[in-house]
Amino acid sequence: MSVVVVATAVPNEGSRDAVIAALTKAIARVHAEDAGCERYALHTGRDRLVMIEKWASEEDLRTHGAGAGLTELGAELKGLLSVPLDVQVLIPHPAGTAEQGVI
Repeated sequence: MSVVVVATAVPNEGSRDAVIAALTKAIARVHAEDAGCERYALHTGRDRLVMIEKWASEEDLRTHGAGAGLTELGAELKGLLSVPLDVQVLIPHPAGTAEQGVI
């Protein structure tokens, strides 16, 4: 079963562009290198940046979490966030139509 991750980053004042740059770099690497990545997309809000991810399996997510790309991203974000990265790992609960009820 697929796994959805919602990771929220709140940049320090003046750090938004640097956080976006680090996430953009990570996105390219994940898309190119991480097996099982179905979605890995950045969304911007007024005061936060939200990554919405979808992984084919929990094993693919574990592999991603232990990979060099995520380690590098963590190092690049050091000192740029006002609060620790909030990462929520979610298991889909299908409801409604097959097309609209699951990410």
